[in-house]
Amino acid sequence: MSEAVISGVTLLSAEAEAGTTNFLIPNGTFFFVLAIFLIVFGVIAKFVVKPVQQVLDERERLIAQTAQDNRQAAEQDVAAESEFKQELAAARSEAGGLRDQARAEGRQVADDLRSDANVVVADKLQQAGDALKVEGESLAPSLSASVESLSLTLANRILGVDADVSKQRLNSEGRG
Repeated sequence: MSEAVISGVTLLSAEAEAGTTNFLIPNGTFFFVLAIFLIVFGVIAKFVVKPVQQVLDERERLIAQTAQDNRQAAEQDVAAESEFKQELAAARSEAGGLRDQARAEGRQVADDLRSDANVVVADKLQQAGDALKVEGESLAPSLSASVESLSLTLANRILGVDADVSKQRLNSEGRG
């Protein structure tokens, strides 16, 4: 390795002694390399950087549009949520009103049915009372006759006497 370094240094020193080139003063190769560099730079700038820059600009525009769309969607979501809550509150209020109205109508129907039933019951009681009165009046003479005979029989058993004889005696004394 040191031999290669030594031979490279020897070569440079030989050229320097010859005085053929100065590395500070550009020669034709420098201009040729510079021209090739500028051409390659121009081609890269035109055919590589511009399309890449356009893609990056388009991507940035799409990102900004997406962010704007997200903000609008969030605002619409908040508005829809607010509207939903308002509609839900209105529906609950309406349902409560309908429920109260249905309860009131149910009470009214129950009261009407109850009053109708009370009228029917009163009619039935009146009819039953009338029927019992008529039946009682028709049975009263036969029952009073039975009561008289039953009371005589009971009195005979209790007193141990014949009540028919006593009755006849009372009737004859009372007339005479």
